Amino acid sequence: MEGKWFTLEEANALLPQLKEDLRQLQLLAEQIEHHNLKLQKIKVNHEQRSIAHAGQDPFFELESKLDFMQMEANLLINNFARKGVLLKMINPGLIDFPSVLEGEDILICWKEGEERITHYHGWHDGFMGRKQLPDDSR
Repeated sequence: MEGKWFTLEEANALLPQLKEDLRQLQLLAEQIEHHNLKLQKIKVNHEQRSIAHAGQDPFFELESKLDFMQMEANLLINNFARKGVLLKMINPGLIDFPSVLEGEDILICWKEGEERITHYHGWHDGFMGRKQLPDDSR
């Protein structure tokens, strides 16, 4: 893999900023979901009434807002990649950091709610393959 490789210390040092970035992304995701549900309800009501608005798109404003929010979410998601980390899940937050342990390429991982990074897994193991980091690496 090309890209950044993290020591445990570097990953833990980056964690406070990543937690803040994640929280912003989670709030934005909630807003997108809320506005999307609102748009779907408006569309259903509009179809049921079948009122024609000559030359007007009754959904334009809300659809535009959703498009903008999605672009903002994509920017936040891309910020994780630019920092060299792998955002695996937004809610609950799950972040992996490429690393090396005893000569083996691994992913040290953090799950939302954990104070610091204490686990890792192989590249193909996923979250279910998490193992506690050896004491000498913490």
